[in-house]
Formats: sequence, structure tokens, C-alpha cells
Amino acid sequence: MSTAVLRQHAEVQFAEELDQLRKVDTRQRPGNWLMSPWAVVTYLVGGRLDNGFEVSAKYIGSRRLMEIAVATLATDRALLLFGVPGTAKSWVSEHLAAAISGDSTLLVQGTAGTSEEQIRYGWNYAQLLANGPSEAALVPSPLMQAMKLGKIARIEELTRIPADVQDALITVLSEKTLPIPELASEVQATRGFSVIATANNRDKGVNELSSALKRRFNTVILPVPASEEEEVSIVVKRVAELGQALQLPAEPPALKEVTRIVRIFRELRNGQTEDGKAKLKSPSATLSTAEAISVINNGMALAGHFGDGVLRPADMAAGMIGAVVKDPVQDQVVWTEYLETVVKERSEWKDLYRAFREQA
Repeated sequence: MSTAVLRQHAEVQFAEELDQLRKVDTRQRPGNWLMSPWAVVTYLVGGRLDNGFEVSAKYIGSRRLMEIAVATLATDRALLLFGVPGTAKSWVSEHLAAAISGDSTLLVQGTAGTSEEQIRYGWNYAQLLANGPSEAALVPSPLMQAMKLGKIARIEELTRIPADVQDALITVLSEKTLPIPELASEVQATRGFSVIATANNRDKGVNELSSALKRRFNTVILPVPASEEEEVSIVVKRVAELGQALQLPAEPPALKEVTRIVRIFRELRNGQTEDGKAKLKSPSATLSTAEAISVINNGMALAGHFGDGVLRPADMAAGMIGAVVKDPVQDQVVWTEYLETVVKERSEWKDLYRAFREQA
């Protein structure tokens, strides 16, 4: 039986890059950080080191945004990565924790069912009933572990967590301590501890952050890619990485196919054609860069397992329609109008138009 994991943690997958950065990093490091803020940003945005080693870019976008995010973590404030779905918030969060702490696994996944115990601590109820409240019966949360070890704790989808549970963070972020009333004690944060939270305002069930909690975070908004070229480069890079990790038996997609998918996403998302000459209706779907990557990976799986290994329009059609048409009534109208007024009129897109029509 194979022991290969489906997805490695960032600190494992990019261990060589992290090691090379630490070797050349002579700049000042905050307490308990494994590398300097400069090295963390270089790890995120990529670059060539003095020893000639090439560090790959994990985030393709504004270097200044990454500098602001890292500088925040070097202070006593927590970091909130905010943006629409699919703007690499979780990806950046994971890589920040991997570079700073060497551990991206101290994670709380926010949902509507996240409880205060998952934020603070819980109890081993067998121990609790047998011996009463004690250190042995205490089950620390990832946040408590991060405080003890001086590491980064990650909270995904903070605004999905109920408001009263969110506020359990206020004491931790302001006082850097976590009271344990049952034991008449507390856990004080070790130097190096901080919190990276992610949030978006597009999903249903979003809970607004209280003003008290907002003040404890420095917010960095991650935008959608500014240009088509930037978005294409992100998609090409991630598709190649995921295709290799998933061992998809298909050739990497041609740049032409990636560009066409990205352009469709951008035009529907922005409500106008790329040249700005025609206004379009936008569907209810977010149509993020992450979804474009999923559409192409799904097409590669179809091409590899059920075709000749070459990604063609027919392989992408089903995934594209599924990504755009979330509401079968409203979105179908938007998609059909886009097909007939934009895709059909582009002579070089005739094959794509036929694939979409056949799929419909």
C-alpha cells in the first residue's frame, strides 16, 4: 500500500527552499521566527538568492502586500487576510505559517458549527469525570498550542464562525493570555505567537466581525489578479503543480486554452469584455482564479483518462458550465447570452463555441 499523501504541508513540500533561505539569511529575526521578515517575503514572492538558488513564487501579485502582511506579524497585532473567494488567502496563510514557524498545521477551520472549545480548549471527558478538572484532562486547541510554542495559529473563514464564538479571540489577541478558570490558571503567549485569519464577504452565512475584534487585526485585502497575463501565469503554475501532485496522465495545457478559460472567467466576473467594448451580465458564481484552475484540472483528468492526453475544448466544457451555472435559471440565461453574443462572434473560438453548445 502506498504511503504517499495526497497533499503535503507547505513546510514539507518546499523544505529545500526554506532550508536554502535559512542558510543565506543573515538579517534580524523576531523572537522564535525561523527566518527574517525579508526571507519570509522572498519565500512568498520568489527570487534568486546570492548562492544562485531559485526560490519559486508562491504568491503572484504585489510584493508590497506581502511585506505589509509579514510586518504585521512582526508586531503584536494579528493579521486578517480579506478578499473574495479564490484570491489565495488560505494559500498565503499556510505559507506564512510554514516560513515563520516551520509549522502550518495549527489550524482552526471556521464553520457555522465551530464552538468556543475549538477556539480555546476542550476536555477529555473520561479524565474529567474520573479526576475532575486537571492539566491531564485538558485538551488544548491549536490556538493554545501556538501560544505555548510561540508559533503562528491559523483560523480559516473567520466570518463563518458565530459572532459569540469569534469574540473568544478578543482576550487572546489583546492580552496575549488565555484564562483557564476551571484550573485557576492561564496560558501566556510565548514570543513569536500570532494569529492569521482569513475571511470573505461573499458566502452565505457570513457573520460580521465586532468592532472590538476588528481592532485587534490588521487587515490586508488580497485582490483578484489585476491583469489577464498575471492571472494566466497563476493558473499555468498551479495547474502544473496540481497535475504533477495528482499524477494526471495528460499533457500540460496549451497556453492558448488557459488564456481562453481565464478570459471567459474575467469577462463574466467583470461584467464586460476584456476590450471594454461590450457590457455583460455577471452570474451569481464568484468565478475566481481557483475555480479556473479547477476547471482546467478537471479537463486534464478527462483528457488523460478518457481521451488522448491532450486537453481540448470538449474536455473543459463540462467543468466550465458547472463553474458558471450555479443557479439553473438565472445563471443559465447569463451563460447563454454570453455564448451567443461573445463566444460565437470570435472566429478563433468556434471550436470552443461548438463544445459548449454540445455540452448544453
